[in-house]
Amino acid sequence: MASKLPFIIGLGAGYVLGTRAGRAQYERIKHRPPSWPISFVREKVSAASNRASNFVRTQGEAVTDKVADAVKERLFGTPASQPSPAPSVTVDDAEVRPVNHAD
Repeated sequence: MASKLPFIIGLGAGYVLGTRAGRAQYERIKHRPPSWPISFVREKVSAASNRASNFVRTQGEAVTDKVADAVKERLFGTPASQPSPAPSVTVDDAEVRPVNHAD
């Protein structure tokens, strides 16, 4: 037991000192303003955010109608109205198509 006591005291002291230093570093990082180091990344993130916002704005009503039809069908057992085919969206060179879960 006597050989374990210095180890336990050292472990406790290391924990206390480590958490204090860790908390100070965390607070320093937390209060630093976010910045993207590369302008290329910043431009791509901004462009993707704008495309996503535009897509949600234009397709929001169609998504709402599909959700409402699905809820009606689940709750009341009524057949859903005929959904209009969702358009595919092209982002840069990739084409994003809707997934049909009915199959």
